[in-house]
This record gives sequence, structure tokens and C-alpha cells, in this order.
Amino acid sequence: MSEENRSDQTIELNPYDYILEGFNLQNLNAIVILKHLNQQIHTDVKGFYGLVAEQIEIDFAAFSCYDSAAVFPIVQVQQNEKNVKLSCRCETPKTKLCEHQAQVLYNILYRQELLIFFDKNLRKQQLLKIAVNYGLEYEKDLESIFNLTLQDGEIKIKPKIEALQPFNREAKEQLEQMLLPKETSKKPNVDAGNLILVLGQHRYYNNLTIELFEAQITKNGKVKNPLKSINPNTHIFKAEEGDVLKFYSGVAAFQQNYNNEQSEDEINALKAVVKNPLNLPFYIQSNKQSSAIQASTIAAVTVKALEVDLRLTVNQKGDFFEITGRLSIEGKSYEIDQLMLVHQYFIQLKDQLYLITRLDLLRVIGFFKKQSNRLILHKSKYPEFQKTILVQLEGSIHVDYSYLKPATKKQIEEKGFDLETEQLIYLSESEDFILITPVMRYGNQEIPVLSKKQIQAQDKLGNVFTVHRDDHAELQFIGNVLKQHPFFYEQESNDSFYLHRKRFLEEAWFLDAFETWRNKGIHIMGFNTLKNNKLNQHKANINIEVLSGTDWFETKVEVKFGKQKVALKHLHKSIRNKSKFVTLDDGTQGILPESWLQKFTDYFNAGEITEDAILTPKIKFATINELYEDALLDGEVKNELQSYRRKFENTDSIKEVEVPKTLQATLRHYQKDGLNWLNFLDDFNFGSCLADDMGLGKTIQILAFILSQRDKVKHNTNLVVVPASLIFNWKAEVEKFAPSIKVKTIYGNERTKTTDTFDRFELILTSYGTLLSDIRFLKDYRFNYIFLDESQNIKNPESQRYKAVRMLQSRNKVVMTGTPIENNTFDLYGQLSFACPGLFGSKQQFADLYSTPIDQFKDKRRAEELQQKIRPFILRRTKEQVATELPDKTEIILYCEMGAEQREVYEANKKEIQDYILNKTEDELPKSSMHVLKSITQLRQICNSAALLADGKSYLQASSKIDVLLEQIESKAVNHKILVFSQFVTMLDLIKKQLE
Repeated sequence: MSEENRSDQTIELNPYDYILEGFNLQNLNAIVILKHLNQQIHTDVKGFYGLVAEQIEIDFAAFSCYDSAAVFPIVQVQQNEKNVKLSCRCETPKTKLCEHQAQVLYNILYRQELLIFFDKNLRKQQLLKIAVNYGLEYEKDLESIFNLTLQDGEIKIKPKIEALQPFNREAKEQLEQMLLPKETSKKPNVDAGNLILVLGQHRYYNNLTIELFEAQITKNGKVKNPLKSINPNTHIFKAEEGDVLKFYSGVAAFQQNYNNEQSEDEINALKAVVKNPLNLPFYIQSNKQSSAIQASTIAAVTVKALEVDLRLTVNQKGDFFEITGRLSIEGKSYEIDQLMLVHQYFIQLKDQLYLITRLDLLRVIGFFKKQSNRLILHKSKYPEFQKTILVQLEGSIHVDYSYLKPATKKQIEEKGFDLETEQLIYLSESEDFILITPVMRYGNQEIPVLSKKQIQAQDKLGNVFTVHRDDHAELQFIGNVLKQHPFFYEQESNDSFYLHRKRFLEEAWFLDAFETWRNKGIHIMGFNTLKNNKLNQHKANINIEVLSGTDWFETKVEVKFGKQKVALKHLHKSIRNKSKFVTLDDGTQGILPESWLQKFTDYFNAGEITEDAILTPKIKFATINELYEDALLDGEVKNELQSYRRKFENTDSIKEVEVPKTLQATLRHYQKDGLNWLNFLDDFNFGSCLADDMGLGKTIQILAFILSQRDKVKHNTNLVVVPASLIFNWKAEVEKFAPSIKVKTIYGNERTKTTDTFDRFELILTSYGTLLSDIRFLKDYRFNYIFLDESQNIKNPESQRYKAVRMLQSRNKVVMTGTPIENNTFDLYGQLSFACPGLFGSKQQFADLYSTPIDQFKDKRRAEELQQKIRPFILRRTKEQVATELPDKTEIILYCEMGAEQREVYEANKKEIQDYILNKTEDELPKSSMHVLKSITQLRQICNSAALLADGKSYLQASSKIDVLLEQIESKAVNHKILVFSQFVTMLDLIKKQLE
């Protein structure tokens, strides 16, 4: 009959029945039984706990007894949600429990294999242990999945679906053994075909011995003489597997054993032997007096390690307290004095040997066997005994205080046991190991879940009571700990789990484990108290958000370890030092995930760092797309990036702008494209590099652009910086093509040295040399645009020119050059880092990423990558590309102002000829024309260089024309052939010397 049907069934009464009203057998204890007895019953009678369940299922059983001399009637026990009915057909009136009914209850109480059918909590606990192996520990109704039966005194729990397969460690090993192909070893493995193990006793010292023999086995499985002794040490060095090596080492340890004391080392050796990786048959020496081991003196046995469930029960009998012990073996309960302890470490049941794997439990079992399983103390001595002995034993042994009553509802509420339990993990140290102790907090009591401790408390009246532990919650708690490390499965019988300090502090382990435990509601205590440990116990919680600013994309970075927030400067320092550890304000060190180290490196390289954000210039919009996942981008940023992509992917369709009417020139088609391109980039506040070939009209494109700015900005004061030789050219170009532009020239000794009047002008014209001298006041003025002509002058980022122009302020910047790359790729850095700040990052980054791989190693991939990066911001047209639009020849007149020394010689000669002419009469002048022509020729020579004079005097070779010429050659030489003409051959000689 199913539990559901029995629970709903009404219990019918008859004269043979005794009813326990409002009672459930899960609350059964000795006091309840005594309360309902009408006479004293002796529980120590032989066979008292030997009742046999003729029929048993959930909430129902029928019992009989075959060991009793007297007739024992069938006693039935039936339980539903309200009552427990015991039926016995003996003649004793059922006003109280009869002796048979009482005996049945005692058997149910002290035999777990019976109690489980009536105690729902115990049943759930046992089912849960099995369910974990099937991954079903979180199923609510385990009884609908598993069958519970009693076979030969043992509890059997099997799934109702026969094909349902467990997958724990043992099942996994079995499946691997049965299903997976075997690896064949080139070396012959240990031949264990005819080996047997014999457990015996030393002839003189009575110690356990284990010997390895080679013997023939008959078809019936019997051993035949002779038995040849084998030295296990000869097999140790042949063993390839760790378990086999430990097995032979364990056998060797007991081959000649003279140790009388039990020890942990011997238990560990026995565990390795009992594991029996070679599946050798075990035998036990049956004739202790025989000196020789022969086939006739040994008997086959099965040996296994026992998961010990030892329980002590404390009964109060008058003025005395009696402590007895019971041991559960494979679901069946035995009184300790009924069990046979052999060879110091084993319990023998028929042909089964069970190894007790815990030394502390062996001591307790041995003690109670010597005491005939009874320890009696007077009530005056019991409290101290309980405090000093029993409480300590509760760490590993169930101690049932049967004289204590379970807590009432009022007592539970009074002491806070009705509150939700709390799960804690305490960390502590033991030499080189970290101990991990799971603890459950009930009310104000903390109970280590691996202990067997019973919860006791005292109410306001001084009454001591017990509280049931939440076995289900504790098992789940233990399961959550076990799953975090494979080593833990071998440590379940200890008071705590443990790991070597090195393994524990591996961030790949403890950070994941702690996070899993916290997610399960488990609190971790004691991590910061571990010696020499500055690590933070929390995983990094990283939040990234990219917002849009005026000229920047602002990356908000929040990295937290628990409640500790990382300062951005500390994060940057760690990334710069290539360290995954970051210092926190509380002195601990957070561990950055490996997957984020490169991300942060890229984030920091792409932008500038402020106190709480990374600012990436909008000119690097493509980098934002590459670095950041879509989910990290603000909505406004997404829209901007989409707009950038759409417009920059199709630069051929750049919007045309109207050529300013105030421009007194007709722009060629490619020059209009240049004007459109400059306006296109201006819409985004992006700088640029106009890199057309010499002679293609870069100046006129810039002048047209400055005029077009009148319609776009209110403040249109622009700075143009040029080589000194081009000052006059620029002034001439402005006067010719854009006379409406008001120009102020900052050049020469009489120049203005203040910015007070700059707002009145649209173009401030100066030279690179003057800029160096006047940077002190020029850096404080904010221009609309800064234009650098012949920008290769700032290609060296270490130069004073470069440093000076970087100090200037403007809304935007444009560089102009016919030769953006003169010597190597690094020439680009200085010019574009000025025009497009932030495009390349630092000098070192540009060198590492581009110039070194491209120039030294001819890296085509990096070259293509750089080309893609700069393509939107450089406009270069060659003469070949626009040849159809070019006039036949372009003449450019460069004005060269003489230096002081050259001017002095010129003025002296000029005065001399003036004096000569003034001293001649009108009649004499025609006769002196040759002298006048000669003097004029000398003045022309001085304009070239005073060194050309053939008057016998020594002059310095200073020449403003040669200086300007050399500037032009340097700026125009790349990809061009240059012819230099002069009316004076000696001037060409001077130029030759300078060029050489």
C-alpha cells in the first residue's frame, strides 16, 4: 500500500490495537515508549533487537521474532498523518503498550533500517544522498522517483526507472572502464593473474600481517597448495598507476609488521590495500596457531572500507546515566558488543571484513567492546563527563540524549530556532593547509555540518530541550562545498575540508568557489585573517559605459571587488605594469580577470585618462567600434558611430559647398573637392592633412576654406604658420585671391607681441622661427583654425617647433605639405598628432605598432592598417592624377630678405655708387656708363652673395637666397627632379658646396 493511500486511510480500531494519538514515529524516543508502557521491559535481553520485518513499506510493517523462546505474535505497525496504530494479538489488554508492541518500537527507534520507513525526514535525508549521484538533489518529491526496500537487513534505494544511470565518481569510473577503449601500454603491466592476499596474525606479536602469495585457483574458486610467498617490493617499481603503486606499498608495510599501536599511517596503508585496484581475492587466516599459511588454513573473505555510522545513546535510569553504542553497517544497526573486531582495524560479519577508516572511531568502538557496550555514571558525575567527553565526541559521532525532550513550538520561538538558518564557511590554517569548515547557524548556535552534534538549548525555566537539525539543508550545503574541488570527496569524513595553501590561493579556484558559495547564500568568514594573504576574496565586478562628449567619447570605468572600488589611476598603473593585481583602498589586492587585461590595455592606449574616465577623441571613432561591445555603448554614442560609418564609408558623395563669392579666382575641379573635403571634416571638428603635390594650389584651397568659415563660425581668427621664405608669398596670395581677408603679420623686429588686436583679423600670419620666440603669448589665444604650411617642419616630435605648436589652442587644425613622408613612416606622427590629436596614441605606441614594423620589417599588413587609419584625414593628389586640369606652367616668386651682414655689404656698395653718380656732371655721366653698369652688376651679385665680388676682399658667404633655395629643395625634392638656374656661374658653385 502506497504512502499516499495509507496517509489518507482511516485507521480502524479493534481490541488488539493500541493507538498513539497525534503522534508520528519520526518523533519517537525512549521517553515516549516508557510513557506508554504498563510494565518494565528489559531491552538488554539477547535477541531483543533481532526482530524480523516480514513485510515492510512506507508507514507500514509487520514484525516477528525467530530468536525468542516464547511465542512472538505478528505485530503490525501502521502510520498515517494523525496517528500510529500498533496491532498485536497477544492477550495483554491494550490500555497501554504490550511488551511485543514496545519491543517493536524499540527496534524501530534504534535500527535505522526500520526507522527510515516511518521517519519522513530520515527517509528524505537518505534519498537525498542517493539523489545527488543522479543529479536529482533539487527534485521536490524524491519518493516518486526512488523505491525503498529492505533486503537481508539492508536498505536498498533504487530508481523506479531501471535505466536511470547515476554519474558520480565511482559510476563515472565504471562507465569509463566498460565503455571507453583501453589504452594499450608498451610496457608489460604487473601480472596479477595468480596472486592472492592473505590477512593474518603474527605468530608471536599478534599484529596484523598482510602477505602476497602466488597460488593456483581451481575451477571452483578454491586455492591449491603450494602457496608461494611474493615480495611486494618487486612489483612496486613495475607499477605504472598511482593506485597500484600505493597498493603494493601498503602490502609491503604489513608484510612484517611489529607495531602494536594503531596509527593513521597504518590506516592509510590499509585503505590503499582495501581499494584493491588489481581486484585480487582476499583470504583470512583461520587457524591462528598454524605457523605456515596453507590452502587449508585460509578462508575467502570480502573486504571493503566502511563508512562508519556510530551512534551513542544516553539513557537516564533513576540516579544513573547509561551510555550504549550502536554501529550501522550497510543500513543495518548492530550493538557494539555483538560485533567482532579482528586484526585491530576490521569488523567481521560472516565472510565480510569492514575496515574502520577512522582512528578516532576505532578507539570508541574498542572502548565500548571492552565495557560490554555499557558505560554507567552517577548523575553527580555525568555533567562533567558530558562536557569533557560527550560534547567532544559529537564532532564525529551521533550522541542521542534520549532523556531530553524535543523542543515545543514555544521553546523554538523563544530561542529563535524558527528563524531562517544561515550557512557559513569558516576558514582557518593548519600548517601549510587551509581548513574549510561549513557551519549552519540555528538561532544563536553554530553547528559544524560535518559534525554529529545534537542541538540543545535551555528555556527560561531551565528546561533543556533538543532541536532537529535540518538534514536536507545541511546535505545541500555539503554538496555545494563538495562540488568546488575533487579533493573534497575524499575528505567527507573529516571535521573540515582542506586544501594546501598554494592550491587554495589559486585565483582560478577560490574566486570561482567563493562566488558560487555567495550565490547560494553562503557567507565566508576568516579569509582576511589568513597569514601573508593580501588578496581580495571577491571577483572583479566590471562595468563599462561609453558616453558622448563634445570632442571625446567618455568611457566610464567602474571596477569593484565586493564593496571596494578601484581608483582608475591604480587600475592604469597595474595595466601599465602588466600586472593582474590592483591595490584597493583597504590594503587588499584585487585580481583582474585575464580576459580583461588586454581589453583595459587597449582602452587606455586609445584615450587619455582622467580621474574617473578614459577620454577617446572622436576622430578615433573606428577604434570605439573595434574595442567596445555594442552593449557598452550609450544610445547617443551608437547613433554617432552609425553616422560616422555611413558618411566615412562613402567619401565620394561628400556634400558640395558653394565656393565663396569673395574668392577672386576660379577653382579647378580637384580644388573644389579639396574645399568640400575640408568642410566635410570641419562638420565633425576633425583635423586634416592637405598633402597635394607642389604647385597644385594648396594655398588657394585654404583661403577658400577660410572664407567659407564666415558662414559657419562667429570667431574666424585663424593662424597660419609658414617657413620665413613664404611669408611674402602668402601675403601676395591673399591680396590676389582673397583681398577681403584682413591679415596681420607677426614677423620681423617691429612685430606686435600681444594678442589684443587678433579678434579684428581673420588671418594671423607668422613663421616657425617667430612662433618659437612668441609662443609665450600666442599659446594663450584660442584660434578658430591653425594652418601649418610645409608641415614637415614639425615631423620630429622632439623638436622645439613641434613642442611649440602643440601648445597652441584652436577649434581645429590643418597641416599642409607636399611631402608628408620624407624619410620614414614616423614623419607622419608629428604632423598628424598635431592635426588629429589622439589618432595615434603615444610616440612609443606609434613606433611599436607602425613605424618600426613598416620601415624595418616591411610589414605589409601594418602598412595597410595604417593606411586605413589615416585615409579619411589625408587628401593627396599628384600632378599625374590632375594633369588634365593643370595650366602649362606655374610661376611662384619667392622674396628673400637679406640678413644683417649681407645687407651691410649691399648698403656700403650702394652708397659708393650713389656718391660716384652724384659727383659727376651731366656731361660726364654718359662717359661713365660702363662703370655704372659694373656697379649695378656688383649689387646684383651681393643680392646673391657678397662672396661673388671679385674685389680682393674676404666676405662671409651669407646668402638669404641660398637659404630659401635650400628650404625649397628640402620640401620639394621628394619624388621630383629640380633644375637650378643662375645668371652667375660662380653662384652655382656656392650652391653646389651647400648641397654637398
